[in-house]
Amino acid sequence: MSVIRLQETQKNSLDWLLQTAYTAWRLFVKNELVNHAAATTFYFLLSAAPLVLLLTYGTQYLAQLAETSTLASMLLAALYDQFQLDQLATLGLIPQKTAIAAGGVGLLTLLLSSRGLVNALQSAFRVIFPDEAKRNFVFKWVLPLIIIPVAFALVSVTVVTQAVINFLANVELLGGGRIYLFNGLNLFARIGLVWGLLYVVMHWMPLRHPPRRSTFIVSGLATLTLSLLYLGFGHFFHIEKYQAVYGALGGVVFILIGAYLACMAFYFWAQFLYALTKVDVAALERLFLAGEGQGASKLDGIVFGRSNRLLAKYGQTFADGDTLIREGDTSKEAFFLYSGKVGLFKEIGGQEKRLGELGEGELFGEMAYLLGETRTATVRAESEVTALVLPPEMLEELMRYSAPLARRIVGSLAGRLMRMNQAAKG
Repeated sequence: MSVIRLQETQKNSLDWLLQTAYTAWRLFVKNELVNHAAATTFYFLLSAAPLVLLLTYGTQYLAQLAETSTLASMLLAALYDQFQLDQLATLGLIPQKTAIAAGGVGLLTLLLSSRGLVNALQSAFRVIFPDEAKRNFVFKWVLPLIIIPVAFALVSVTVVTQAVINFLANVELLGGGRIYLFNGLNLFARIGLVWGLLYVVMHWMPLRHPPRRSTFIVSGLATLTLSLLYLGFGHFFHIEKYQAVYGALGGVVFILIGAYLACMAFYFWAQFLYALTKVDVAALERLFLAGEGQGASKLDGIVFGRSNRLLAKYGQTFADGDTLIREGDTSKEAFFLYSGKVGLFKEIGGQEKRLGELGEGELFGEMAYLLGETRTATVRAESEVTALVLPPEMLEELMRYSAPLARRIVGSLAGRLMRMNQAAKG
C-alpha cells in the first residue's frame, strides 16, 4: 500500500512540474516576453558602451601605475583575466588606446541608458507579475542611480579577489593545489554573486514579492541556465562568421545575440516563478471548463488530463446524506462537484423545501463569498460525493486569472438566484 502511495505521490509531483513548466511557457508566449527581452538587450548595450569606455580608461590608468607599482600590475592582470580584455580588444569591442576624455556625454549616456534598462526590467516584471499597485516614485527614480555604483562595486570585488589570488601565487605562498582551490572558490563566489543578484531582482522587483524559498530555488536555476549558456554559446555561435558578414560590427552582433538569449532565459525563469504560484489555478481552470470548448488545445488536455494531484490537495469525500453546506453558516469555501450529486434545500415558511440538485462538474458555494453573506441554502449529498473544497482566496485567484471561468461563475450565480426566487414565490 505504501509503495502505491509513493508511486502516486511521484506521479503527482511530475504532474505538478509539467503543469508549472507548461503554464510558464504559455504565459511567456502570451506576455510577448521575447519583445521585452529585445528591449532589455537594447538598453543593456547602450549601458555597456560607456561602461566599456570607463573600463578602458581604468586599464590605461592601471597600466601607467603598473610601471612603478606591483599592486597595480596585479590588479591589471586580474582585470584582464576576469573580463578577458585581450579577446574583447581583438574583437574590436574595446579600443586598444583612446585619447578621448571621459566627459559628461559618456556619463549622461550611461545614466540615461541605465534608467532605460531599469524601466525595461520594470515593464517586463509588471507583465510577468501583474499587480494594480504602483511603484514608489522615489524608488523608481533613485534605482537607476544606485545600479551604477553597485555594478562598479561588484566589479571591484571580483577584480580584487582575483588580484589577491594572483599575488599569493606569484610570491609562492600557495602551492599548485591551493591555487586551483582558491580559483575554484573564486569561481563559486562569482556564481554565488550572480545567484544573489538574480534573487534580489526576482524577489524585490515584483510589487507583490514572491515566496523567498521559491525565489531562491528559481534564481539558482536561472544562474545555472545562464552559466551553461555562457559555456556553450561559443560552440554554437562562431564569431568569425559574424565578422565575415558584418565586418567590424561582427563582435557587437555576436554579443547582442548572447545578451538577447540571456535576457530570454532570465525572463522565462521569472515567468516560471510566477507560474509556481498559479499552477493550481491553471489546473483548476482547465478542470472547471473541461468540455466547454474554451480554447483548450490537445496539449492542454494532455498536461492537465490527470486530476489526482488536485484531488489529493483539495479533494474531500462525503457519504450519502452528509451535509456539505448548512443554511445560515458563515463559512466561505466554494465547492466543485467532481463526482456524485447533491440536493439544494432551503427553509421556507418553517419547512425545508428542495430547490433542485447539482451534478458532476458544478461549482457551488461561491455565493456566500461573492455576496459577503451567510449561506443561503443547505447542500446535502444524495450519493457518495467527491468534491474539491476551495478556500475563498483561491476562488478570488480563479476569477482574476480566467475571464471565461469568471463569466461562468457569474452566470451560474445569477441562474441560481433566479431559481431560488422562483422557488420562494412558488
